[in-house]
Order: sequence, then structure tokens, then C-alpha cells
Amino acid sequence: MDRREAVELLSALPFLGGLPLPPAAARRGARFVRELQAEPARQAYDPKFFTAHEWQTVRLLVDLVLPKDARSGSATEAGVPEFMDFILVEYPDNQLWMRGGLAWLDTESHRRFAATFVDAGLAQQAKILDDIAWPARALAGLHHGVEFFNRFRDLTASGFFSSEMGVADIRYEGNTFVEWHGCPPEQLRKLGVRYP
Repeated sequence: MDRREAVELLSALPFLGGLPLPPAAARRGARFVRELQAEPARQAYDPKFFTAHEWQTVRLLVDLVLPKDARSGSATEAGVPEFMDFILVEYPDNQLWMRGGLAWLDTESHRRFAATFVDAGLAQQAKILDDIAWPARALAGLHHGVEFFNRFRDLTASGFFSSEMGVADIRYEGNTFVEWHGCPPEQLRKLGVRYP
């Protein structure tokens, strides 16, 4: 199972109440991103919550969680960073873990590689993420990073799979008209019933 498949599997959690994010929040965030993307002369998004450095980190990190593949674009292309910014402004209870987690990520990257997470190399970034992505295998001293990354990954999945691109990625076919002509005659005979 690749990373995208794993995150797609995790994306079912919002519908089961597995995220600390109300389903209505995901819908509002997705609507916000759709409206942003529909603007004819779309300009660079100006984040309301994230600092410039945090914004750069978030854009990198969401694409490491859900990169572009043959089936769909990346999390950034789906508007996930904008979704996160909207959620963090609308639901301020999430701000502390996000800002603290991004600071933890930079601190850990500085400790290991003498560079911020964004400035570290791809292999170094992957090493940090591999150490915090699997809670059961994480070292005890990394529990803050594990908690942050689990929440970040869930929010990334919520943003991506509630976007138009994400819905197309999972090949969602709901909300479409299905014409049903009743039970096939051979099945009715097998059941010993018939329509009146």
C-alpha cells in the first residue's frame, strides 16, 4: 500500500467521526476552497493564520503526505493549505497544536540537520517523517511529533478528500440519479414473488 492509498483509507475517518474536526467544518472549508479556485483572476492566497514560514512548511508538508500521482494532483493543487488556513481561523481550538507542531518540526530538523524542515534535504525530511508517521514504532522522545503528524495527516486527508479533486480521486459516484427498474424477473422467480 503506498502513501496515497493509506491516506485514502484514513480519509474515511471523518465520516466516522474519527477527526477532531466537525463534518460541517470540512464542508465549509471545501466550499471556501472551491470559491477561491473559481475566482477568474486568482491571485496568490494570503494566509490569515499561518506566518510566511509556516505557510511554506505547510505547503511542503501536505505534498509530502499526498503527492501528485498518475490519478490526481497534489494536496497543494487541491487547495489543502488554504483549507487548513480556513479551518484554523474558523476553529481556533486547533491553532495551538498546529503552530506548536510546526515549531516542533523545525526544532527537530535543526537538532538533526542544522536546518529548518523546509531547508533540509528531501531524504532528511523523509527521515523525520518516517520516525513520526508510525506511532507504534516511534521512539518515546518523539511523542509530540507523532501526535502533531497524526493530526496534520488527518487534516490533510480531510481537506484533500473533501475537495473536487479528492472526490474525483476516490471515484465517488454518489449524488447521481440511478434509474432502477425493479428486481430482475429471474430473481423474482427464484424468490417466488411477483409485482402486483
